[in-house]
Amino acid sequence: MSKAEKIEELQNILSQDETNLDARRKLAVLLLDTGYADEALGHFLYLRNALPEDSGIFYNLGIACEKLKKFPEAKEAYEKAIELSPAELDAPYNLGLVLTELKDYDGAIECFQKVLAADSEDSNSYFNLGICYLKKGDLENAFANFQNTIALNDEDIYAHFYIANILKETGDIENAFAEFNKVLEISPDYSWAYFNIASIFWEAGQPENALSYLDKTLELNPKDVEAYIIYAKILSAQGQYENAEAKILQAIETCGNNGNLFYILAQIEKHLQNRDESLKYFNLALQNSATLNTDIKFINREIQGLI
Repeated sequence: MSKAEKIEELQNILSQDETNLDARRKLAVLLLDTGYADEALGHFLYLRNALPEDSGIFYNLGIACEKLKKFPEAKEAYEKAIELSPAELDAPYNLGLVLTELKDYDGAIECFQKVLAADSEDSNSYFNLGICYLKKGDLENAFANFQNTIALNDEDIYAHFYIANILKETGDIENAFAEFNKVLEISPDYSWAYFNIASIFWEAGQPENALSYLDKTLELNPKDVEAYIIYAKILSAQGQYENAEAKILQAIETCGNNGNLFYILAQIEKHLQNRDESLKYFNLALQNSATLNTDIKFINREIQGLI
């Protein structure tokens, strides 16, 4: 019997006897498993009221709420599951994820540490501890926990990626480069690793190497706005303004309207002495201020200088 057929069978049972809790539980879990979180939520809410001491109901209710991004409700459900079954580890782990979404990083850290106190080889908890410390700006503890992650699971590309970024941020470029290459060894199609290696080459004054990695970045992720911007900056620095112009126009065609892209294009047109085009793109940058990093006052001064 397929899952769809099983769902239909359980729905028919409930249509005849809506108080059949066993059928409702099976249906709720099956709906959750097949991606129907909204429908599952209604059944779990019914079961919560019918079985207020069942930790599994609250745990699954938390999952349904989490999938629907109802994070405060998920938090409440997981906390009740923990209250009812304090020895279980799934609810504390999921609560940690929800608290991370709610930006309660200290609370999330407590949850993941609770899991690790019972299972010191849970690499996912170390990884999520790393994320929490990173969000708090504690690079030292973030780095240590990402290191713990790969000590248990060396194939975790995301842990390697975050280690590489921390190394890059703290100035250890050689080891950052090695970690980004480790990411590509594990996952050759990970575009962000190519982008970060390109950034390292660009900052090191090796533009041709940077362009090579940017080409690969855009091959894998044609909508990487930052990759286009760095590409155009390198071409502009080499005096290749027309090629830089073409690259940004390609970016706008691929990625859509973007204030940063329009601003870069305005600067390129200014170098090409295309006054009207430069004015047009400066104004388009202002019209797309939600995706613009440059101070609007500065752009207005640029416009006044061209009028």
